Amino acid sequence: MIRIQKISEIDPKDLFIRTFDASRVEETVSGIISRVRDEGDAALKEYTERFDGVKLDDLRVSAAEIEEAIASVGPDFIRILKRAADNIRAFHIQQKRSSFILNDRPGVVMGQKIIPIEKVGLYVPGGTAAYPSTVLMDSIPAVIAGCSRIVMVTPPGKDGKVNPAILAAASIAGVDTIYKVGGAQAIAALAYGTESVPKVDKIVGPGNAYVAEAKKQVFGLVSIDMIAGPSEILIVADGKTDPRCAAADLLSQAEHDRMATAVLVTDSMELAEAVSVELERQIPLLERSEIARASVDRQGRIIVAEALTQAIEIANKLAPEHLELCVDSPFDYLDSIRNAGSVFLGRNCPEALGDYMAGPNHTLPTSGTARFSSPLSVDDFVKKTQYTYFTRDALRDLAEDVASFARMEGLTGHARSALIRLEDEE
Repeated sequence: MIRIQKISEIDPKDLFIRTFDASRVEETVSGIISRVRDEGDAALKEYTERFDGVKLDDLRVSAAEIEEAIASVGPDFIRILKRAADNIRAFHIQQKRSSFILNDRPGVVMGQKIIPIEKVGLYVPGGTAAYPSTVLMDSIPAVIAGCSRIVMVTPPGKDGKVNPAILAAASIAGVDTIYKVGGAQAIAALAYGTESVPKVDKIVGPGNAYVAEAKKQVFGLVSIDMIAGPSEILIVADGKTDPRCAAADLLSQAEHDRMATAVLVTDSMELAEAVSVELERQIPLLERSEIARASVDRQGRIIVAEALTQAIEIANKLAPEHLELCVDSPFDYLDSIRNAGSVFLGRNCPEALGDYMAGPNHTLPTSGTARFSSPLSVDDFVKKTQYTYFTRDALRDLAEDVASFARMEGLTGHARSALIRLEDEE
């Protein structure tokens, strides 16, 4: 059963959402990465047989398999995927940046170029559930950014095939380079390249502890989006909130993972107790009830604050992945939210809208990292290069100041490089 605690009873040190710790898998992942780096496809095929229970001759998903997948999911789901893709595209296209140029000083031209990352790798989880929504969320921003090569990796089933919904989503998003490989070995393949899988410049997408640790270990060789931990939801709710809805929303994240965190913060003890009762009623109704039960019992809690303003303060301290504001006039509180991955406003905006259909991205910072990081966006798939041009006259105007600044730092070579071009004028 979920814990109910008054804020006055909680040690501030125990307030924070549990941080993600992958140290227990560090050595295993390091060994996997080394083997893939040294042995390429042979290691990938061996790990696929060992971990996924299938022996593959060809790691790449064929065009025929994609066509078969599209046909098998049926027209209604294709319609839903296309509608979701349209909403995601409409939101993310607003994030596209423009290059700029400055020439407001005589003889000086400066600017910044926005350049798409050339090759990106998308990791799409498999295992206990398939996530075509993640395909759309991770690939559409890359397409909008203009990345010239987008490579997707995802684990196969025991039949040697990729979940058809994942392949259908990839096709709709514009991704046709897909490999049947998952886990830490997939991350290693994207980072180092193998005979089949091309080396990429950046890897994005969520995964289990082994995937997260692999991304951590290859960072520097390639860029990554974030180290994602288990799912989180925090609901700030007043006493007018329907306890059935609050409980259902908590369970929408608890069913993800036994380590998922579901928290309700309210100023109403009556609501807290009603939500606890609703959780007990609704958990047995879920197909993934065992997972949800473990999550609620281990990580879940209901915190009773003294006022909604204090509830907002708690939310900012926890910096949750998903934050629901189930209150009257939710926009009145929006400016007070400083730390959250994605905010859902009002009583008719369940977090599941954001997972699938609304449009904003669902690949979000977890484990309190919303204090300093952001949702996946088009920005994650571009880089910025700056440039500078000075005429001789413009250089003359700044050279002495450049040299003086350099000498202050003890870098006389810097000073000389600024002055040497003007020596013939003395």
